[in-house]
Amino acid sequence: MQLTSSSFFDGAPIPAAFAFARIHPANHVALSANRNPHLAWTDAPAGTQSFGLICHDCDVPSRGDDVNQAGREVPRSLPRIDFFHWIVLDIPATTREIEAGRHSDGITPRGKNPTDAPDGLRHGLNDFTSWFSADPEMRGLYYGYDGPAPPWNDAMHHHYKFDLFALDVPRLDVAGDLTGVAVRAALEGHVLAEARLTGVYTLNPRLVG
Repeated sequence: MQLTSSSFFDGAPIPAAFAFARIHPANHVALSANRNPHLAWTDAPAGTQSFGLICHDCDVPSRGDDVNQAGREVPRSLPRIDFFHWIVLDIPATTREIEAGRHSDGITPRGKNPTDAPDGLRHGLNDFTSWFSADPEMRGLYYGYDGPAPPWNDAMHHHYKFDLFALDVPRLDVAGDLTGVAVRAALEGHVLAEARLTGVYTLNPRLVG
């Protein structure tokens, strides 16, 4: 199975239009267009009954001491953890494409509603739910796609992995909330094939160019 995009190439930078935040010359960051990127896939195996999609950033700092602090930089040596940006379930077996902007086209304060998922699909919770939990203006349940917004002072580019799974069930049974961890656990034993597309993104001007 092969996963591609007309929005960015594998291993290349993700355009700011598909990010939650972009570089701002005076304020470090500004909100961006937050559109989901285009995705397309081929060569699904026989027996595929649905597809599932997970996008995660695997380079999130494991500690927040230096994050977005003036005069400091998040070191490359800091251990990194996952941050989930997009979970889509029950994609029909006949589907071969997700259009750019179809699942997200702008920022929704307090998060998108789960019923906003198009075409009868299921959106999972992304990790902006926990990121904004202490912000009275932004906290809420963030379903669907919300794009890259890495620390503006991180010493490394972040890698965003879009993983597509061909499944042997038409609807994936997930215990509890549709979080990245819960969906990964539910995938076990149901994956016929998988494909990955990776994009990179940074808000650190020192790393651009």
